[in-house]
Amino acid sequence: MNKKYLPALLPMRSVIFLLIFVVGAAIVGKNVEDIGNWWSVAATAVNLVTILILIPAAKGSGMSFRELISYEKGGRSAKKVAITALIFAAVGMGCMYGAGFICYGSMMPAVTLDIIAPISAPLAVINLILLPATVSFAEDGLYLGCGAGQIGNKYAGVIIPAFFYALQHCFIPTFFDVKYMLYRFLCFLPLTVIFCIYFRKKKDPVPIMIGHAVLDLATGVMIFMTSVIPGMYDKMQSMM
Repeated sequence: MNKKYLPALLPMRSVIFLLIFVVGAAIVGKNVEDIGNWWSVAATAVNLVTILILIPAAKGSGMSFRELISYEKGGRSAKKVAITALIFAAVGMGCMYGAGFICYGSMMPAVTLDIIAPISAPLAVINLILLPATVSFAEDGLYLGCGAGQIGNKYAGVIIPAFFYALQHCFIPTFFDVKYMLYRFLCFLPLTVIFCIYFRKKKDPVPIMIGHAVLDLATGVMIFMTSVIPGMYDKMQSMM
């Protein structure tokens, strides 16, 4: 694959997630809303698939995966990386609160509980490890490596990958509700724009990947708790 075609992979995850939930719901005979709690398991699976696609795509373009994401050992302050990563994580949380207020008039609307709905305890344990461990390599490898790192125009190189980076979250999980999809999009768009700008300027994915993993680890912890603590999710619902 020629490098110039790598940005064509950007819509890939949005399409895959949409198909997973639509086809999955049809197979089990339920509505897509009824299988939304399995989004984290689907995300981990799609992360692994994405990585398996990106590695040969990079190789076919004359690069290693490490070169695709512009990773280089050393040359960075651990303290600075940690601070930057935590700032990214804090911005991400702030964006979610802001999107909730814009779309639902509440910084913590009831729909936020959809993201931490319980799943089977064994899968919650596995996902607690695999989701944060794979998400940065998959998403940042795709949207930063194939998008922000390959599109030459300084504006398109931010807007296009940031758009698709945020768009995929409209289908994780898939609910065919315009307000909910807009909420999910706005939750992530400001942060994905920041990610793309930072990556193009610094060519250093490490703070982004760590901050990204922290956010998904926090989500994984909440899913784990609602899955293994009886009644916790129902109690949280009653408080919203």
